[in-house]
Amino acid sequence: MRRVTKIIAAGVASAALGLTATACGSSSSSSSSNKGVGMAYDVGGRGDHSFNDSAARGLDKADKEFNLGSKEQTASNGETESDREQRLDLLAGGGYNPVIAVGFTYGDAVKKIAAKYPKTTFGIVDSVVDAPNVDSMVFATEQSSYLAGVAAALKSKSGKVGFIGGVHNTLIGTFQAGFDQGVKDTKSSVKVTDQYLYETDTKGFNDPTSAHGKAQGMLDSGIDVIYTAAGLSGDGSIQAVAGKPGAWAIGVDSDQYNDPALAKYKNSILTSAIKNVDVAVFDLIKSVKDGKPKTGTNTYNLANNGVGLATSGGFINDILPQINAAKQKIISGQIKVSSTP
Repeated sequence: MRRVTKIIAAGVASAALGLTATACGSSSSSSSSNKGVGMAYDVGGRGDHSFNDSAARGLDKADKEFNLGSKEQTASNGETESDREQRLDLLAGGGYNPVIAVGFTYGDAVKKIAAKYPKTTFGIVDSVVDAPNVDSMVFATEQSSYLAGVAAALKSKSGKVGFIGGVHNTLIGTFQAGFDQGVKDTKSSVKVTDQYLYETDTKGFNDPTSAHGKAQGMLDSGIDVIYTAAGLSGDGSIQAVAGKPGAWAIGVDSDQYNDPALAKYKNSILTSAIKNVDVAVFDLIKSVKDGKPKTGTNTYNLANNGVGLATSGGFINDILPQINAAKQKIISGQIKVSSTP
């Protein structure tokens, strides 16, 4: 896995669908009957500086090590269930194996298309699909978010911190739940404000302008630390925070301090709650290449370094003892982190 920071142990689609498709790596494959890996990203796609990019890093590592061919496609705002089904169908029918769906919105589509292609291995991020040929990759994001909450509580000078979620659903609720609990367990006097960009529209992961406005409103109310779990939308929140001296942004999924696209804002990024989707993606691709496809529900948490908190920039070095203590209590079970707000 490509790393530039210490982490706390932690296809061809129809034009009508508006899909983006790009080839990655060489055109060779690991076998004569397998074209390589089929990757279906959620909205935002490669370049979202968040969880899609994390998945892409896993694909890139596998492509470099195994010289696999691959096809990448990206979801569009406002698409239908049939759009997602067609995307997966085209990849599997085109001979790609495994076919990896990045994002919980693909859950029903994976269940349907995996049944149609029983000899193809499918992977899905952030959802569980009970099928013999599916690797369900789930992450204890409430645990890394708890640590982000600890950091926020200890670094806030105003005693007010905020959480912005992209879409108000069960998955993003795990980020909110962990963050809120981490703040309150650390310093009960700190006030937490929780807000969402959209109730159901997945555009919430691809709308930096809305996130910028939401973050600006929080900053204007005196909030000085903002944790945003909203994919590409988070860029807008980080930009708003960077415009407020003394305020901090907390990144999500990828180490956003080290993202070149966010370089001019990095000194305002306190830390990032890491979700190592790249590890899960690489593990699945390798298992298929080795002829022993990984299936079932596989959970990535603090104990197995599947999630964690970034230390890039050194901004949380002074509070690492408290963060490490909280981490160990979570691993031991002394602290039980809720996954629901």
